[in-house]
Amino acid sequence: MDIERKNATTLKGNPFTLLGSEIKVGQKAPDFSALAGDLSPVTLASSKGKTRLIISVPSLDTPVCDAETRRFNEEAAKLSGVETLVISVDLPFAQGRFCQTAGIKNVKTLSDHRDVSFGKAYGTLIKELRLLSRAVFIVDASDTVQYVEYVKEVGSHPNYDAALSALKQKATA
Repeated sequence: MDIERKNATTLKGNPFTLLGSEIKVGQKAPDFSALAGDLSPVTLASSKGKTRLIISVPSLDTPVCDAETRRFNEEAAKLSGVETLVISVDLPFAQGRFCQTAGIKNVKTLSDHRDVSFGKAYGTLIKELRLLSRAVFIVDASDTVQYVEYVKEVGSHPNYDAALSALKQKATA
């Protein structure tokens, strides 16, 4: 049975339930399996040895997710040794089309549509909508969670400055 966190997120002020445990700084990052654009499975271990910036978004076809992905794509280009993953339940083909149209080249989009493995493992799956909530995680090269932000209102932007500051500290550590 999935852990349910009622009223853990809102969309336009309406409360929703998130499935899965809330991730905390200092814990071992849970494994997951999502699909790359070529339908190959990608897990946490796929980027082992790198610092990971993992962004959970509801859909790339929404204005905030679009802007967030573009911003992190731009910032990711400035950092070496960092793998930036943007995860949604959008189909891999739709993610690829988005990236091509938007000129996204510095982040890897992953689709959690098949079994919502990431959403359940990281506590971002919105039960009522089968979408992922907005969240940002930084996982270091030894798979320890170094930063977590669950954005309370799905339609709001994450704290870019805090996430990027934490990421820069880990990328240079």
